[in-house]
Amino acid sequence: CNPLATPRSRGPSGHAYPRWGDGAGQPTVRRGSAVSISGRHSMARPARALRGLSGGTSAPLTLEQDGSVGACLRCFGPRRGQRIGDDRFDHRSSPPAQLRGKRGAPETQAIGRSRGGLSTKIHTTVDALGNPTGFHLTPGQAHDLEGADVLLADTPANAVIADKAYDAQARVIEPLLKAGKAVVIPPRSTRTEQRDYDRHLYKARHLIENFFARLKQYRCIATRYDKTARNFLGAIHLVAAVVWLN
Repeated sequence: CNPLATPRSRGPSGHAYPRWGDGAGQPTVRRGSAVSISGRHSMARPARALRGLSGGTSAPLTLEQDGSVGACLRCFGPRRGQRIGDDRFDHRSSPPAQLRGKRGAPETQAIGRSRGGLSTKIHTTVDALGNPTGFHLTPGQAHDLEGADVLLADTPANAVIADKAYDAQARVIEPLLKAGKAVVIPPRSTRTEQRDYDRHLYKARHLIENFFARLKQYRCIATRYDKTARNFLGAIHLVAAVVWLN
């Protein structure tokens, strides 16, 4: 007898399974058709249609010539979840539209959008020794005169020293002159009538710059860790207390 020959195994009905080792009995596999074995059912069927995803009585999804699904998949089944808009596809730089008008919006927390991004402007007044005497917060894109309207309205100082940004005749200079204050503000070059000022006293304006240099030494102030304007202003007052004690 042949030592390499092995007896064929038989199924429950007595049918002998084909032997795959010698190549005999292997079915021909054709592209696009099912693989069949004699005496057994087909292992797969040609895909002619796709049934609905919901499993209901909806019509099947047929395949088009280009291989795409004929019916829209969104038509099957109920919509789940909440539609959330995405503003990242907008080419304009602006806060999300869904946050406008809500409580706690950036506009109400002294957060504005300037050239460097989101920022906050700190308006401050100091005395003759460089100690802070008042604070006011505005968004980063706000003008300096908005802080002057608040801090210089009832100032007890006899002289006010500021840079050219505060050269506003109606909003700053005239109210201070009527109150008997000395105005030490250099005029803008675009003024029609140039105004004289005390150049020697103007050299003391470095006191406000020195205070901001000390204020920026605290990273939580320089980068604003606090979200709300109340907490951020509280941190500024805490640093101001340290300056007064030193």
